[in-house]
Amino acid sequence: MKHAISVKVNGATYRRDVEPRLLLVHYLREALGLTGTHIGCDTTNCGACTVLMNGLAVKSCTVLAVQADGADIVTVEGLAQNGKLHPIQEGFWEEHGLQCGFCTPGMMLTAVQILERTPDPSDEEIRHGLDGNLCRCTGYQHIVNSVRYAARKMKEESLPAIPQPAAAAESGTGKEGR
Repeated sequence: MKHAISVKVNGATYRRDVEPRLLLVHYLREALGLTGTHIGCDTTNCGACTVLMNGLAVKSCTVLAVQADGADIVTVEGLAQNGKLHPIQEGFWEEHGLQCGFCTPGMMLTAVQILERTPDPSDEEIRHGLDGNLCRCTGYQHIVNSVRYAARKMKEESLPAIPQPAAAAESGTGKEGR
């Protein structure tokens, strides 16, 4: 038996019927085609699947899509606004915070939550906030530098940590589901 859900993702509302055991990560990737949310471990250990759900960083491999009914979700695809990179995306580029890129979407979304809670975090606060997101390539210092870069830029430009997408059409063509 399928359940109807309505989820706002990156500013657009999607209504779909889903199986009750479908994980949010699979809903985002398969039903919505948002493949920036990566599947790493399926056990909440790596953080590659992290998204913002109602402003909180959650590991989407352990959230059922039906639990997200009514939620406002931001994926890595929703960070850039009006063709302009989010400061955390720019920071990862400028400070070499990525190598293979597999962990990057989850790291970025977790970093957005860190910056929402603590706009001027210390290195220790950044490292503590990123705990639970694993990177096998960088050694983390460049990731910490990337978050510091974003914090500086957001402060200088008075930008919010969590992007506020422009009002999107409600369940327009291609968004209504099966």
